[in-house]
Amino acid sequence: MGLGPIWRLRSARDAEAALDDDAHEAFVHGDAVHDEVAPSSPPATPPVPAAASPAPAPRSAAPAPASRPAPSHIPAPAPGPREQRRAPAPESRSPAATPPAARAAAAVRASARTLPASSDPERAARIATLDWEALEAEIAACRACVLCERRNQVVPGAGERQAEWMFVGEGPGSEEDKRGEPFVGPAGGLLDNMLAALGLKRSENVYIANAVKCRAPHNRTPEAAEIGACLPYLERQIALVKPRLLVALGRPAALALLNTDVNIAAARGQRLHYQGIPVVVTYHPAYLLRNPQDKGKAWADLCFARRLMAEQT
Repeated sequence: MGLGPIWRLRSARDAEAALDDDAHEAFVHGDAVHDEVAPSSPPATPPVPAAASPAPAPRSAAPAPASRPAPSHIPAPAPGPREQRRAPAPESRSPAATPPAARAAAAVRASARTLPASSDPERAARIATLDWEALEAEIAACRACVLCERRNQVVPGAGERQAEWMFVGEGPGSEEDKRGEPFVGPAGGLLDNMLAALGLKRSENVYIANAVKCRAPHNRTPEAAEIGACLPYLERQIALVKPRLLVALGRPAALALLNTDVNIAAARGQRLHYQGIPVVVTYHPAYLLRNPQDKGKAWADLCFARRLMAEQT
């Protein structure tokens, strides 16, 4: 296994303590992945020599005679073609000038793929009153959508039930469907590495759930109606856990939490919210297994999530 660059937890505001190097290596599996978090200070650049003072204008060999009177009014020269094009001062297009709230709003774009209104408000209201045991029993007996027809087991969630961190994935895969636990396949191994890089374990101060509780056939992406049918369960889980930060792993999870379609690339690095709880959007571990070149972006998202969590203390 080749040596890759060691990731360090950094932010644009200040340099934070470096995390355990072994956890970093475990997250990237030895692959060379670049940390995309902005460093605390810009890289050193060669010194720029001071500009020399302009040489004085040479004196005219034959100065103009002083007897010629200066005109009382000198008309301004007509602007040239280049000056005419520059006449209106253009507005700054620098991304840094865009307020954070505007960037966050742009990241969540209106789309036809939003969650449908609940077809059974009484069901949602009843689920909102359940305790943990009753909630998991309700999930196990659920027949609210077609996903129940081919499941082996429901996968409610796992972890500490009063955790500060809550990770929301897409839905169970084949391994999760067999064991009834979230993130137990290869994607689960990568999620464990992501948690370890943050100094976390799935059994300590972390709760893991999915947008849907049953496996979709052939591991396809859950449909909006299926996410909507499971939404009362996820909402109740969040209400019971009372997390300080939500991490949406992938687009379906973001759809469930934000109730609108999300462009992951645009939403990354933005402080979004679910009922007042900060939401960080990043890639699903299964996507990262297929696209390892994006692990550096996921690491930057984890650093951002850690900074948001630190700001709440």
